[in-house]
Amino acid sequence: MNWRLAARQGVRLLSQGTLVAGSVGVLSFVMTRALPGDAAYRIAAGRYGYDMVDTAAAEAVRAELGLNKPALHQLLHWLGDLLQLRLGASMVSGDPVVDEITHQLGHTLQLSLAAWLLAIALGLLLGSWAALRGTHWSARWIQPLCTVLRASPAFVLGVVLMLGLGVHLDWLPVAGHGEAIYLVLPALTLAFTLLPGVTQVVSQGLQQVLASEAFEFALTKGMPLRAALWRHAMAPLALGTLAYAGMQLVLLVEGVVVVESLVAWPGIGHALVHAVLSRDVPMIQGTALAMGLLFVLLNGTLDAAVQWLDPRLREPADRGAT
Repeated sequence: MNWRLAARQGVRLLSQGTLVAGSVGVLSFVMTRALPGDAAYRIAAGRYGYDMVDTAAAEAVRAELGLNKPALHQLLHWLGDLLQLRLGASMVSGDPVVDEITHQLGHTLQLSLAAWLLAIALGLLLGSWAALRGTHWSARWIQPLCTVLRASPAFVLGVVLMLGLGVHLDWLPVAGHGEAIYLVLPALTLAFTLLPGVTQVVSQGLQQVLASEAFEFALTKGMPLRAALWRHAMAPLALGTLAYAGMQLVLLVEGVVVVESLVAWPGIGHALVHAVLSRDVPMIQGTALAMGLLFVLLNGTLDAAVQWLDPRLREPADRGAT
């Protein structure tokens, strides 16, 4: 029965989320403690500015926040709050971490969704063109383009697009947030990091469909090319693209941190970088936790969508439940 399969998926997501929450919290705390410099001084600088900080201000912050207590005590205190679904307050602003993350999460989801949809749309277009045109001159540039994009880090792509589309051509704003036009450049940068893989998956999948006996038989019967592609290629391409997109979500999550910081996009990735610079441990743990749980949730949702679209993946579970 489908509800049993859904229950197993829910239990798996819950266990993965719990493991991610504990691991991210502990690792971010340990890594933050290992950073060089005085955490109390950095937090005081984040509050008052570097010009207004002295030893007395740093010691006051240290005593106020309990930074002089043992590290294990601080970690156990955070884990105890996490069990009660509390993330604490920012050491710099004093605002609840949940409130700040809630505000930032919407911007990150907006950027991630735009980049994801753009990568799929461009990948379907380029992959289909490469498969249908083959060695034609109009398709020979696609493979070199994908090779260059695959070898380029997100920050390099972002800088190139900022200089090209923003500075020289003056088509797009290079940084900031506000109107929809501000979303284009960071979304395009993130989409380009996923585009080579999506293009390859679509191209290879469509080539297999074109070489299949069912597709050749459809053309032999006189079915138009568009109708044959829709009938025989749409489902395999959708499944392959969704499965690949699920595996590459980690690239999207990593790219968000880089791109948001590069273009000053007010999302979770941008907040994480600022929290690291100011040694704001609760914000580091909260933003890293939100990004980890977001990855688990999106990955689980895509897995469920693939299983729903492909009956072959549901049959073993259905037979086992009867």
